[in-house]
Amino acid sequence: MATGSKKVIYAALIGNGLIAITKFIAASITGSSAMLSEGIHSLVDTGNQVLLLNGLKRAQKPPDKDFPFGYGKEIYFWSFIVAILIFALGAGISIYEGITHILHPKPMTTPYINYIVIGFALVFEGFAWYFAFKEFVKSKGKWSYITAVQRAKDPSIFVVLFEDSAAMIGLVVAFLGIFLGQVTGIVYFDGAASIVIGLILAGTAAWLAYETKGLLIGESANESKVKGIRELASSLDNVLHVNEVLTLHMGPEFILVNISLEFIDEADADLIEQTIEELDRKIKKNYPLVKRVFVEAEARKASKIT
Repeated sequence: MATGSKKVIYAALIGNGLIAITKFIAASITGSSAMLSEGIHSLVDTGNQVLLLNGLKRAQKPPDKDFPFGYGKEIYFWSFIVAILIFALGAGISIYEGITHILHPKPMTTPYINYIVIGFALVFEGFAWYFAFKEFVKSKGKWSYITAVQRAKDPSIFVVLFEDSAAMIGLVVAFLGIFLGQVTGIVYFDGAASIVIGLILAGTAAWLAYETKGLLIGESANESKVKGIRELASSLDNVLHVNEVLTLHMGPEFILVNISLEFIDEADADLIEQTIEELDRKIKKNYPLVKRVFVEAEARKASKIT
């Protein structure tokens, strides 16, 4: 598994762990609902990093008789669980805490402690965000940012990037809620900020769940790879027609390919075997992520895709 993914997760784990502790201390001293929500947010993010590391570790397990194509999809499963936890715990508790604070408001004490904590949190979160963003830019290549998220096959990096982005926005919202409450004396601003933080987390979780769901179900390789594999197959002398090229990501670094080919009428069993061997070698050489190639010989009319 990519070393960059682990570095990003470790950086986020350390940062969120330290931030969570300071936020909870500040919330207990000042009674701020927004700061408590931020503490819960950072605690959930810390747990999420642990789950992602667990997913990366389990994804490295070698194939066995029960899982002949390996455990690469473990990272997809745990990334989806992370999205659910952000929604259920982070967003749910933050919204609940905000509503409770609005219904039963309590004035904050020594709010300046919150400002100090938010300042430090922005520094730590900013460092983790920059680290994740740098790795994301490195992996996205020439794609746009949205396209890179949609086509990415290793969700661990963009999950952390989304988490850190939501965390920084949440800190700004918490600061505004605390500041407005202090300046105006309206205690509802603090609870409202907590609700807004919860909504930000809910939106982040929904997008993450949507993006990781496709990987979990079984996404094909990117279009450029599918097109390239088709062109390689078409270039072989003994192939009359490429019926279909089916690909499936069994993990971020494992692509399974199934190709349906119509061979020339003159091709006997030995020639077909040699052609398949040549195609297998070329595909794996040009696309190192392709680990298994299956080839079907069938007439064009028998194929569902022509």
